[in-house]
Amino acid sequence: MVLALRERERERESWDVRVEMEWWYWCWLFALVIIVEGGGHSDDGGGGGEVTYDGRSLIIDGQRKLLFSGSIHYPRSTPEMWPSLIAKGKEGGLDVIQTYVFWNLHEPQPGQYEFSGRNDVVRFMKEIHAQGLYACLRIGPFIESEWTYGGFPFWLHDIPGIIFRSDNEPFKFYMQNFTTKIVDLMKSEGLYASQGGPIILSQIENEYGNIEAAFKEKGPSYVRWAAKMAVELQTGVPWVMCKQIDAPDPVINTCNGMRCGETFGGPNSPNKPSLWTENWTSFYQVYGEKPYIRSAEDIAFHVALFIAKNGSYINYYMYHGGTNFGRTGSSYVITSYYDQAPLDEYGLLRQPKWGHLKELHAAIKLCSTTLLQGVGTNFSLGQYQEAYVFREETGGCVAFLTNHDGHNVTVQFQNASFELLPKSISILPDCKNVIFNTAKVNTENNNRVIQPTQLFDSTDNWEEFKDVIPNIEDTTSLKSNTFLEHMNTTKDKSDYLWYTLGFEHNLSCTKPVLHVESFGHVAHAFLNNIYIGAAHGSHNVKGFMMDIPIMLNDGINNISIVSVMVGLPDSGAFLESKFAGLTKVEIQCMEEDQFYNLTNYAWGYQVGLLGEKLHIFREESLDEVVWSRNEISINHTFTWYKIFFDAPMGDEPVALNLSTMGKGEAWVNGESIGRYWVSFLDPQSNNPSQTMYHVPRSFLKTSKNLLILLEEGGGNPLQISLNTISIINESEHDKAFYHFPR
Repeated sequence: MVLALRERERERESWDVRVEMEWWYWCWLFALVIIVEGGGHSDDGGGGGEVTYDGRSLIIDGQRKLLFSGSIHYPRSTPEMWPSLIAKGKEGGLDVIQTYVFWNLHEPQPGQYEFSGRNDVVRFMKEIHAQGLYACLRIGPFIESEWTYGGFPFWLHDIPGIIFRSDNEPFKFYMQNFTTKIVDLMKSEGLYASQGGPIILSQIENEYGNIEAAFKEKGPSYVRWAAKMAVELQTGVPWVMCKQIDAPDPVINTCNGMRCGETFGGPNSPNKPSLWTENWTSFYQVYGEKPYIRSAEDIAFHVALFIAKNGSYINYYMYHGGTNFGRTGSSYVITSYYDQAPLDEYGLLRQPKWGHLKELHAAIKLCSTTLLQGVGTNFSLGQYQEAYVFREETGGCVAFLTNHDGHNVTVQFQNASFELLPKSISILPDCKNVIFNTAKVNTENNNRVIQPTQLFDSTDNWEEFKDVIPNIEDTTSLKSNTFLEHMNTTKDKSDYLWYTLGFEHNLSCTKPVLHVESFGHVAHAFLNNIYIGAAHGSHNVKGFMMDIPIMLNDGINNISIVSVMVGLPDSGAFLESKFAGLTKVEIQCMEEDQFYNLTNYAWGYQVGLLGEKLHIFREESLDEVVWSRNEISINHTFTWYKIFFDAPMGDEPVALNLSTMGKGEAWVNGESIGRYWVSFLDPQSNNPSQTMYHVPRSFLKTSKNLLILLEEGGGNPLQISLNTISIINESEHDKAFYHFPR
């Protein structure tokens, strides 16, 4: 008996040693995958080959693929940044770079095409290919994407009889024309995988299921037409439609959202794979609101869950958000885009998000063969716990042990105990050893460091030009007895539309009030060339009113009201019929109960500002106006400020701190770095939504860089600064000169 007991003890010790050795083996292999593999499909930029699919996955050159993808939008960064961004994506375990195609950039006028600089989508695709990654090209051509007008060029609005995104012949003509242009361009450069290029997927339309019902019978017929039109272009790679449950064969319907492992009903055919085209790593931010923070743990949990439920393609939207340069952001959207992504606006690693996802990718890639070839089952491990298991006939076994509860729990799986962290998934590549848990973060947090390099506080270096406030006599070329709609009048050539009126009155008003109603975003009012006030709406409140006590002159009074758009709308049915601008103007005499309606008078109109028309943000056009150096105005309306500066030494990203400005736009060497709206505060924190504005290094010269600020009202340029941006680990936080919240 004693001998038998000793023999059993030796067997248990031997078993424990084997288990421990297996665990260390998997840990060693996991670390090796993280260090060596990264993402990608080859080191020499080899072509993709034939791309097909079945109900399990995409099949590239005869091999099933489990793919991680990241959205990086080429016009939201610069060509000089593209190689580094793509390389960091590859190092983080990505296989695919996904991007939209931006119609308004590429066809600014009908038949006139633009593919240079930040718009060089071919160069972007070739860089992806050179780094050995695949590409997913989302042509749309409607893209939403918090991009002005959803990516549509505004000239499309003026096509007679057009109805956007419907079974409408004028719209279908121009949509097909642009889609064909892009496909032919990609083919001519050999960029589809079927030609040996990187593009393995293309997308037509974008989240049309959200609005399809609004078009009644014209909706489904449009979906069928769009799918057929795309497939007939013969790209040699599959097409997808996101959030489109009725996507016709062979187009694949895909999921967008934060929790597709829970919300996606699956492909609409058993012969289509489960693809996730947008896993939102954060969310877009609008002026007047704070950023949405999504944790690395939450992203990892839902990725692992989607994989456990037979998902085979996950794209992070965004992996790098970048910058809405110029006037490209949609309504109320801030200039910085998805700064909370794994790569921040400047292209720097945001930890622990980037590192935690890299480890997740490595863990899943370690067992991808069994995941793609094995048979999956799932069963309960407890009230809020379950196991997803994949087994191959050859013996391979992978398990995902899932805990949906908010507390630690111990479960029994295959005669062993496993402790699961709250709201987590443990990955077991051999159904025995845990190599990754979605809630266990090994990557250290980092912080962003802002190092001021120059304060623009010398009045001797600034010059200013006060733009002209037009009156009715300045706007005789465009008049109307009814209010003109803002967007249809400006044609997206400017954010600004002036409404001017000269009128006489016979009011016996003791306390007159100017009452204005608008469906624009902002309005500034002037009476007899004197600024009297402003008001604005918000992303969630579409219209607003403005009531300003005024003093009227005897005889003629001149009213000038400028309506301002902070980006055009980017979504919704019947986008071409959206209304913006003034809807009502009257003088109210509340005590006398009199109302003097000015709405149906003959108003004059002017599109934009004089400084815009003369392009005084460009160095070659500075002499078009007279700049003043005597005294720099502070808190004045519609004032242009000019200064020259030298670039900071080094190669760290550069940003302007505009925290003392109000609202307007900024240019560096003629390149717009975007709109700013610092005076619109988040009501909870009482802080601006954005104060730091990215100046890409490629915009800068070594010295004598021209900075132009257009301030609508309320800014002080004497306190802005130029800064370099870097990151340090949180453990080194106290060494930093200054950092701002994540």
